[in-house]
Amino acid sequence: MDRFNPVDILLIEDNATDAELTMRAFRKHNLANRVFAVETGEDAIDYVFSKGAFAERAELKLPKVVLLDLRLPRMSGMEVLEMLKSDPRTKSIPVIIITQSKEDPDIRSAYELGASGYVTKPVDFNSFINSMCNSGLFLMVVDQNSE
Repeated sequence: MDRFNPVDILLIEDNATDAELTMRAFRKHNLANRVFAVETGEDAIDYVFSKGAFAERAELKLPKVVLLDLRLPRMSGMEVLEMLKSDPRTKSIPVIIITQSKEDPDIRSAYELGASGYVTKPVDFNSFINSMCNSGLFLMVVDQNSE
């Protein structure tokens, strides 16, 4: 996926294996093919707000959904979530947390900051789809043109 094209899903995941498994699951289930992945919270913020390496990207082309790992290098997932939910331009973008943390404080904090869903790794794809459906996101990202 070209970093300057509009995306439906922004995946923020520092573990290459987890990112590839997530992408493979999307392809297998014919979900939107416009998925872009970044590895750090800083890259996510730069992508969304068209800064740094993504300065040439059209800022008005925001992702429909953000999938966010909490444990990221340099900037935590909670910091990313807080920045996205505190900015009027991105406040309404649904954010689903995908993380290994099953800790109540993390879950509580994520929802308090505005997360739309919380899925623990390893991701069971059915649980993930249920989380997306419960937050009204599934129809947003289903690729209607897939076979």
